[in-house]
Parts: sequence; structure tokens; C-alpha cells
Amino acid sequence: MITTAALCLAMNIYHEARGEPLAGQLAVGYSVMNRVADERYPNTICEVVHQARYNAWDMNNPIKHKCQYSWFCDGLPDTPNDSRAMLESIVLSKKIINGTATDISEGATHYHAHYVDPYWAVHMEPVLEVGDHLFYR
Repeated sequence: MITTAALCLAMNIYHEARGEPLAGQLAVGYSVMNRVADERYPNTICEVVHQARYNAWDMNNPIKHKCQYSWFCDGLPDTPNDSRAMLESIVLSKKIINGTATDISEGATHYHAHYVDPYWAVHMEPVLEVGDHLFYR
């Protein structure tokens, strides 16, 4: 049985880091949890993962490319097509939620791929580099 929260976290890990080393997947998962714990962000896993700008007339569909996590509103299908990677994401999400995994992200709430240069990165403390991602708090 998988909870809605675990599925939201697993989908984020899958779409953001399925090709990354386990440490990168773990850091992505914990960055969501760190946002949940931070008063500046929504207080549930699904709300954090689905945080976006929405049209006032259609609160069920985010504005394309206006999401915290790009996969959620890139206009592409979100259905996982790699069942093994999705299963691994589910197992990892459950471990993170149950507290049986360690937060290697050092409290990171943000990350980006090496090939991206977001405006906010200069205002944050870099704490970890894993695979293709840099993590910040």
C-alpha cells in the first residue's frame, strides 16, 4: 500500500532524479521534505510537489513552466514509463517519509541541474553536489 504523500514524493524523485545515483535521488527527496518543514513553503508533500502558479479560472491546471518542479507543468505526460525506476522511487519515498533514510542534503530546499543557472542560486548557500545537481539551503 502506498499513501498519497509517498506517491507524490516518489513521482518527484522519479521525474527529477531517476537517472541520478541513489545519493542524488535521496537528496531530491529530502529537499521536498525540507520544504515541508520550512514555513515559507506548503506544509504537505503533495502541496510542495504541486506548488505552481495556476490560472484563476482553472485551479486544476498549472500554468506551463510556472512550477517548482518542471516535470509537473511541462505539458508532457507524467505517467512513468520505467517501472523499475518508479518502484525504486516508491521504496525510497517510503524510507524518507518513515525516517529510515538519512538526509544527506544538509537541509537543502533548492537544487538545479549543472546546465541551468537560476537567478536565486547566488542568494543561497551551496551544500551538496551529486550527479547532475547542485543543492542549496
